[in-house]
Amino acid sequence: QVQLVESGGGLVQAGGSLRLSCAASGRTFSSYTMGWFRQAPGKERELVAAMRWSGSSTYYADSVKGRFTISRDNAENTVYLQMNSLKPEDTAVYYCAADRLLGSALATMTWIRSDYRSQGTQVTVSS
Repeated sequence: QVQLVESGGGLVQAGGSLRLSCAASGRTFSSYTMGWFRQAPGKERELVAAMRWSGSSTYYADSVKGRFTISRDNAENTVYLQMNSLKPEDTAVYYCAADRLLGSALATMTWIRSDYRSQGTQVTVSS
C-alpha cells in the first residue's frame, strides 16, 4: 500500500521555523514529482513547493520564495519542507503529494491530479 505520511506541523511564533516531513512508502518515487500544498481557511489549496525526486529542478510559489526549502532524503524516502521566517499568513493545513507530471512544468502540479496524497498537518503561526 502506497502511503505519504506527514509530520512536523505545530504552533510557532512569527519569525520562527518549522520543518515538515513526508515519509513515502509502498513504492519507488524516483520518477515522481513531489509537491507541498497548503490550504488556509476560506482559500483554495495552493502549490507552495515542488521538486523532481531526482532533485534536478524545484519550484516555489512567490509567497514562499526565499523562506521555504524543499528537499529529499533518498535513504529515508522522505521529502522535507523547511519553513523559515514564518508569517501569520503561512497558517494553513499543509499536504504533500506525488505526481508523475511527465513532460510538464513543476508549477502545473495540482492536488486533484496527483497520484498519491497525504492527510495533511496543521501549521499555525501566531503574531
